[in-house]
Amino acid sequence: MAHTNESVVSEFVLRGLSNSWELQLFLFAIFSVVYVTSVLGNILIIVIISSDSHLNSPMYFLLSNLSFLDICQSNFATPKMLLDFFVEHKTISFEGCMAQIFLLHSFVGSEMMLLVAMAYDRFIAICKPLHYSKIMNRRLCIIFVFTSWAVGILHSVSHLVFTVDLPFCGPNEVDSFFCDLPLVIELACMDTYEMEIMTLTNSGLISLSCFLALIISYTIILITVWRRSSSGSSKALSTLTAHITVVILFFGPCIYFYIWPFSRLPVDKFLSVFYTVCTPLLNPIIYSLRNEDVKSAMRKLRNHHVNSWKN
Repeated sequence: MAHTNESVVSEFVLRGLSNSWELQLFLFAIFSVVYVTSVLGNILIIVIISSDSHLNSPMYFLLSNLSFLDICQSNFATPKMLLDFFVEHKTISFEGCMAQIFLLHSFVGSEMMLLVAMAYDRFIAICKPLHYSKIMNRRLCIIFVFTSWAVGILHSVSHLVFTVDLPFCGPNEVDSFFCDLPLVIELACMDTYEMEIMTLTNSGLISLSCFLALIISYTIILITVWRRSSSGSSKALSTLTAHITVVILFFGPCIYFYIWPFSRLPVDKFLSVFYTVCTPLLNPIIYSLRNEDVKSAMRKLRNHHVNSWKN
């Protein structure tokens, strides 16, 4: 069957979050603040880390790359969602829809791998501190970042190569504010059971394997920290708490969607909003702004600019 010849749908209709004008205005105000705060917060982290020599370490190098990924994730769908609050007929072109699917899975897959790299960094720093500088060199960090992007893009392409060839010949309403892959697959004019299983297997494999790797790593690290009793261990525990909090909040909705990807419940839209709009805000709030080194660098940067303006 020539699927591409049957694909007559040129655009998809996004049903959004609500039909109530008042509620849409309220959501626009809330999500605008979250979006601007997320983007500016992550930009600030990148500027602080790149401008302070004391933060020239593997952990902060990976953290700045995580901030860049969060900026990307903030922009793949949120700006359109904010504009669509003022549009009655919310549509997106077929190409735009495929682009959203590609970007979302690329960024999410890359962030999963980067979180694993950050866990490995903490594992070496705490469990093998004498070998840390030798193992966690700049070359390895660059390899980690490159691998994260490569895995994310390959993960996304493996979804997209089958999705673009599906026959979309009629229904085109997506019950979300962006093109969510399971919702788009369901619109195809064919039996999508095998496609759904393939999507579940692909996405579940990368998410569960990364999550298990993180759980094992942090369990070993926490046991190591617990056996020690020093100020250094206390600082390490504080850093680990931030890391584990982000992992749970990031992977929680992710695993939920991948376990029940094709069942639609009222809570799904809330989790979609949290995952796409609020998750990028976790990095500046939990990882960095609670970090004393980052806050100290932020104060130095602020004082430098204040003194420059005075002079």
